[in-house]
Amino acid sequence: MFDYDLFVIGAGSGGVRAARMAAAEGAKVAIAEGRFLGGTCVNIGCVPKKLFYYGSHFKHEFEDAMAYGWSYQQDSLAFDWQVLRDNKSKEIARLNQIYESLLSNANVEIFRGWAKLADKHSIVLDERTFTAERILIATGCGAAIPDVPGKELCITSDDTFVLDKLPQSILIVGGGYIALEFAGIFNGLGVDTELVY
Repeated sequence: MFDYDLFVIGAGSGGVRAARMAAAEGAKVAIAEGRFLGGTCVNIGCVPKKLFYYGSHFKHEFEDAMAYGWSYQQDSLAFDWQVLRDNKSKEIARLNQIYESLLSNANVEIFRGWAKLADKHSIVLDERTFTAERILIATGCGAAIPDVPGKELCITSDDTFVLDKLPQSILIVGGGYIALEFAGIFNGLGVDTELVY
């Protein structure tokens, strides 16, 4: 006899959905997450990036508004990085609560911590072992900084969401989607931005 019908390792979008759908079909389900509910998109990807993106465009929107009859004083326009960063964090916390409610309301047992696969039916989490008929590994991955001289000065896209202050200048390495989005965001926020590809 197993502790669970399904044990999901990773509470990102895919893991949460799989756990909820299995529980809705009557399975006894547990999910483990060591970082945050909702995964990359909700916490350090799409959602916070969109909030930063919107914030970075308002200066241009104010400038364009003059052609439509609106006026403002350029000298009185100010931007506060901490307000944008902290309001982003509040929204992410709200979304995490929603994910927690979705799982709890579906009768999925939530474990906070890093789960490890012990064998085809066993999971170890904080020195406890659980068994499951089926185990779904729905983990993501993280960004890594290569071992190069000066790496202590580098940050990843994840780090941009919690910067204490907005940098005066930034060099973004890469020409992919995320690099280009962050180049546009930082440039829009008035940061001297360079992109190397």
